[in-house]
Amino acid sequence: MNVVVNYFSDSQGAALAVQEIEKEGGKAVAIQANIGEESGVKKILDTAISKFGGVDVWVNNAGVENQSPTHELSLDDWNRVISTNLTGVFLGSKTALKYFVENGKKGNIINMSSVHEQIPWPGFAHYAASKGGVKLFTESIAMEYAKQNIRVNNIGPGAINTPINAKKFADPVQYEQTASMAPMHRIGKPEEVAAAAAWLASDESSYVTGVTLFVDGGMTLYPAFQDGKG
Repeated sequence: MNVVVNYFSDSQGAALAVQEIEKEGGKAVAIQANIGEESGVKKILDTAISKFGGVDVWVNNAGVENQSPTHELSLDDWNRVISTNLTGVFLGSKTALKYFVENGKKGNIINMSSVHEQIPWPGFAHYAASKGGVKLFTESIAMEYAKQNIRVNNIGPGAINTPINAKKFADPVQYEQTASMAPMHRIGKPEEVAAAAAWLASDESSYVTGVTLFVDGGMTLYPAFQDGKG
């Protein structure tokens, strides 16, 4: 397994990812690039070609969010979220698609979406809009390139105990409040999202394209109606 690990600001996190990959017997290199710019995604592709000879799987994983009442949401915050979460997916996918098509390769693109491509999220309208856009963008290009054996899918995580959420979920009250929103009544682990990505990247999912694989403990199943309520 050869991996190009891209980061925007967290060089230490990227270095740790490289170490983990190499510890498992793979090869990896970390680079800094802004995926909201064409020059950034080109840098990622050029690195993959120069270091490892090409690309088989492209993962669009960057994402940002911030909370704000919509009537107070600044244009700068709107643009920052849309640029990373939606434009970044477009640019990354475009770059990968062009490479796959021009080289006659079957390809695989995995986009990191969210349960909020389906569930409204008041106070995070720009985030929900970006993920809703990712959903239809993914479905559209999956259909467009299916005959060329290029697969495109989403992963839609729910509440996952990533480092950015560690402080929040260390509070028992906040943990319970969030866990109660999923029928499985727990917070997900990053490894569970990674396992979904590994499956989508493998030939075991060779007949799967244009879908969102939710990793959410059932959060998209309207948990308020659990136990026959309503």
